[in-house]
Amino acid sequence: MDFALPEELTRRLAELDDFVDREILPLQEQDDNQRFFDHRREYARTDFEHGGVPRREWEELLGEMFRRADAAGWLRYGLPSEVGGSDGSNLDMAVIREHLARKGLGLHNDLQNESSVVGNFPFVHMMLEYGTAEQREEFLEPMLSRTKRVGFGLTEPEHGSDATWMETTAVRDGDDWVLNGAKRFNSGMHSATHDVVFARTSGEPGDARGITAFFVPTEAPGFSVDFHWWTFNMPTDHAEVTIRDVRVPDSAIFGEEGQGLAVAQTFVHENRIRQAASGVGAGQFCIDRSVDYARERETFGKALATQQAIQWPLVELQTEAEMLRGLVRKTAWELDRVPHMEISDRVSMCNYRANRFVCDAADRAMQVHGGLGYTRHTPFEHIYRHHRRYRITEGSEEIQMRKVAGYLFRFAGPDKERR
Repeated sequence: MDFALPEELTRRLAELDDFVDREILPLQEQDDNQRFFDHRREYARTDFEHGGVPRREWEELLGEMFRRADAAGWLRYGLPSEVGGSDGSNLDMAVIREHLARKGLGLHNDLQNESSVVGNFPFVHMMLEYGTAEQREEFLEPMLSRTKRVGFGLTEPEHGSDATWMETTAVRDGDDWVLNGAKRFNSGMHSATHDVVFARTSGEPGDARGITAFFVPTEAPGFSVDFHWWTFNMPTDHAEVTIRDVRVPDSAIFGEEGQGLAVAQTFVHENRIRQAASGVGAGQFCIDRSVDYARERETFGKALATQQAIQWPLVELQTEAEMLRGLVRKTAWELDRVPHMEISDRVSMCNYRANRFVCDAADRAMQVHGGLGYTRHTPFEHIYRHHRRYRITEGSEEIQMRKVAGYLFRFAGPDKERR
């Protein structure tokens, strides 16, 4: 067994660091762009007067970061070569995402909306697997260049994890479909040109089959973005959407009719393992900063680091970080080699434990830093607010534990489910 990272990957990490130092840090430091990352970050990013959505200046800065990363060949690293990527493996992406998150807050890898110099593009993978030639032509490159933005409308006011019970419907009318319903936490709607709306087209409530995904233009008559939910992690791009007699052509179907949940589940394992890797990296950052502070800070005439009340909680967290790092990398390595459903339970283990770990690490960092830890002049509250949502979204930790239990007790498995 060899646990050393591949030499090529180690070289790429060094090249990535060099790119960030040369291109991204100077951009972050010019024109007072640091306001988006220091204690002013929430106000600088959030347009409080217009629904709490991201400020234009913040998104323009992110856009410039994306352009530089794309020009340097980093942004699409994890995508297939057919769309300009480097065919980065799951192991590559897990290691890179941990590496970037461990650097702390910065333009290179922002937490609030998952912007990164090495992008993660679930929609691109969905499009490559399920999009028609016309849909690929219309959306693929424009999505990557940010000239078109696509939202994701799955969750509803009365249905979250129980997506098979959704109440939004689509009824065929000649060559068109007429959609009615509502969506909650519909992501990206402050700037989306289109929304992927999931609606029941056949079957009964609770059936996995019979739900269809549609590309819906956000300017279509009857499509209404009512307001944005002000979440724990601001600014917000999570909208409440109402759909009243919205008409779309049959060509708007994304994937197969009645198989919309298969589209929604595309790339879910890869996405969850990358999310877990980011949690390990951000949690390790919190530990590292706490250790450095405890060594420098003197209380009662000696270094804070000499107190066991400070040492032991950080020892526990460091131990968990090492165990999670090993499990995340092993699982990512396996994802590159076996059908993802064979290790779905391990992906869930990584995801829910890493999400919980980084929240614990950020909370402990606040405690170690005392009063300073509670201020926005330290980054820990921002890290906590960002990662806390992942204990609910992307499959709540209860859903992840349910998956592990299904495999453990053999109620579920690769031959019994496809979620």
